[in-house]
Amino acid sequence: MTQIIYLASGNAHKLHELQTALDSAGLSVTVLGPNKIGGMPEVEETGSTFEANSLLKAHGLRDVGPADGWYLADDSGIEIDALDGRPGVISARYAGEPCDDERNNDKVLQEMEGVPDGQRACRFRCVLALVGQGIEETFSGACEGVLLHERKGDGGFGYDPLFLPNESEHTFAEIGLDEKAKISHRARALTKLIDWIKNR
Repeated sequence: MTQIIYLASGNAHKLHELQTALDSAGLSVTVLGPNKIGGMPEVEETGSTFEANSLLKAHGLRDVGPADGWYLADDSGIEIDALDGRPGVISARYAGEPCDDERNNDKVLQEMEGVPDGQRACRFRCVLALVGQGIEETFSGACEGVLLHERKGDGGFGYDPLFLPNESEHTFAEIGLDEKAKISHRARALTKLIDWIKNR
């Protein structure tokens, strides 16, 4: 019997990425977007951790969906050691509303001005939350790197132009999707989720 996972995101790329990863793992799971069950309800992300916010979103979608479904949500952001882990859970709205990647990047660069190379460690972190009947699990993935002094590359989104992963000579805004899919925080969280499903 095919298990249905409803993803708490209308992002077509995320839906495709998840379905492809599950198919590649040989799992009998179909991924559907929130539009199949009336749309994603408004969920206030009041949690102080990625785990808390991803669980809030997963439970929010579960409240409007069928009882036998599984519900998956993610929350992610960048943690900069020199800023005591900020922006963290408020990465997307760090410079205030409305959310704006350029303003967020400018604010981080301003706060990191004068911080030398050896003290610019940071990481992207992603937490996936899966809920369903008798299920409440979270899976965390991280990609370690350093924050550059200026933007490099015009791909990606968010803080990608400032983030140089330890495993590459190029920023997340410069590398292709295939390379990014191997080392990204999201890919690592997804691997843990797939392992969990396989071992159920």
